[in-house]
Amino acid sequence: MNNIISRRTFLGRTSRWAGAAAVGPSIVPSSVLGLDGGVAPSNRIGLGFIGQGGRGQGIAPGFLGAGSQAIAVCDVWSNRADAAKQQLGAAHAYTDFRELLARADIDAVVIATPEHWHVPIAIAAAKAGKDIYCEKSLGTTVAEGRILCDTIKRYGRVFQFGTQQRSEQNFRRACELVRNGRIGKLHTIMITVPGGGTRPLLAPSLPPKELDFDMWLGPAPVIPYVGQALDDRWAGMPDYAVGFLSTWGVHHADIAQWGHDTELSGPVEIEGKGDYMNAEFCNIANEWRAECTFADGVKLIHHSAGNAPAPLRGSSEGVLFEGTEGSVYVRRGNVLETTPVSLKTSEILPQEIHLYESHNHADNFLDCVRTRRQTISPVEVAQRSTTISLLCDIAMRLGRKVKWDPVTETFPGDDAANRLLSRTMRVPWQV
Repeated sequence: MNNIISRRTFLGRTSRWAGAAAVGPSIVPSSVLGLDGGVAPSNRIGLGFIGQGGRGQGIAPGFLGAGSQAIAVCDVWSNRADAAKQQLGAAHAYTDFRELLARADIDAVVIATPEHWHVPIAIAAAKAGKDIYCEKSLGTTVAEGRILCDTIKRYGRVFQFGTQQRSEQNFRRACELVRNGRIGKLHTIMITVPGGGTRPLLAPSLPPKELDFDMWLGPAPVIPYVGQALDDRWAGMPDYAVGFLSTWGVHHADIAQWGHDTELSGPVEIEGKGDYMNAEFCNIANEWRAECTFADGVKLIHHSAGNAPAPLRGSSEGVLFEGTEGSVYVRRGNVLETTPVSLKTSEILPQEIHLYESHNHADNFLDCVRTRRQTISPVEVAQRSTTISLLCDIAMRLGRKVKWDPVTETFPGDDAANRLLSRTMRVPWQV
């Protein structure tokens, strides 16, 4: 990434902070030392929040408590950044994430930007020594996700992916039932998520002064500004996201992989058909059905709600595991259904498989920042969960079956498919 901040600017800020400290009070309250039962400021996790749109605003408060505090916020909309600063009690607001990452008092960042920015910002954060909570999907290509995985490992950072279903008891319970053979031999997993939805075209206009539109575009190709509705439309533009196929689908693909014990691997064949709108700003799959086959013969069938089969019809989302002796169905709203019904209360014995247990996704991240242990949704798992949807998209765009090597993360001998594993980023951005 580009240099984050000049040495002169950094030294100037450092001297100002030092001067401010010199005129501080000589009497230190007990709360500052943590003697009142609270957490001393020196031991609190300093957080930076990057991206304060709908999702960013929704999750930010969940990271704040006695053991953490908001230091700075960032959004390319200056008015949104200023509002978030007030709401979260942060001391600083920026429109350029590099300025936020330059702060030595920030220990970790929460990234909730549009998807095309996830990987570049996360890589810059890792290089700046920050731990990272990143919303889904991991990125827009398999190749950039792999670079992020390698970077997180190289710099020893804690990473949590925004697949919060892993921190919900019913999803963990469903996966434990499957992993412990309660439904016999697993043969089929079906996942359903909402379809992409249509997005009407809008007339281009000049960006308002509150928006740094060039920074919003970032590494993606230049497109015209089409009003603030652009915030709600990026998920339908393939240079910015893969649509609900991935934006939503990564949640259930993640649970499918967890229950199948393939969270660090992937399928070997993928085929499918998607209804692509092929319109400006909307060239994503609106409805789809894709089939992934794993080396053990298990099939993962990825549906949009409009193409859901009878077992999943009537709900816009869910995961169904089918085995030789029963099935497990799980979805949001604390829904867990089994066939036979007795499986639902089946005891998982001490000597059986017990999966990583987390009761709160944000708390799990903060705890791991303190202890340096692995989170419940680490970056390698994030890469594999996101890859499922990206592979489905590639197969459907090519209109044919593709073979996949989950070890090398390539399509063996398939140049046309391999070209879709990466994209050129707009200068000067790179990963």
